[in-house]
Amino acid sequence: MIKCIIIEDQPPAQRVLKKYISDIGNLALKATFADALSAIDFLKTNTIDLIFLDIHLPKISGIDFLKVVKHQPSIILTTAFSDYALESYEYDVVDYLLKPYSFERFVQAVHKVPTKTSAFSKKNKGVGNNEFTDVVFIKSGYEHIKIEVDDICYIRSDADYTEIHTKDQRHLSQETLRYWQEYLDSQKFSRIHKSYILNISKILKITGNQIQLEENILLPIGRAYKEDFMNSIIK
Repeated sequence: MIKCIIIEDQPPAQRVLKKYISDIGNLALKATFADALSAIDFLKTNTIDLIFLDIHLPKISGIDFLKVVKHQPSIILTTAFSDYALESYEYDVVDYLLKPYSFERFVQAVHKVPTKTSAFSKKNKGVGNNEFTDVVFIKSGYEHIKIEVDDICYIRSDADYTEIHTKDQRHLSQETLRYWQEYLDSQKFSRIHKSYILNISKILKITGNQIQLEENILLPIGRAYKEDFMNSIIK
């Protein structure tokens, strides 16, 4: 879990962040502050991974906070003003969310968090780390549909989108197959073809260049992927 805090003085903006943090599933909100000075006191005795930081705050601004706090965690700035975008990146912030921002944009920002304990950290992928996300969110119209990662059977690339297949449903995603390959735990999911990523636990049998899943689903194994795939499942 990514331990985070909110520094935001506007209650409506606090409510949006709390809702998004709750929905994403792998963020643990530890505290919310209406001013940066209170957060500084909190950080003296608490260790966290991520701060959602507004820029226009009472007492000291978010930019001044960045100047004062040493050994700060990852920072995602949240603001209604674009004027500070260039200056903020001088302080190595993870992302800059311009209000009002969508849940999809919020998720994109969190994916960039490089903390060691982050479920979204690309550095941890493929090394047996268990700190991967348990759920994914797929945008459908104005909704975001939650899918349990363990329920995914396979993901198929189709032109400009990907299809996420569970046992009973198919969901369309705007993300690429490469995105899913990097996002999901490589100990559980394997690229088997230029168009397919497979949940290894769903395999019933492998015959030649085909993999059989439940419901008599057959998936191809691409020649370029076969050796790595077989090495990953045969211990």
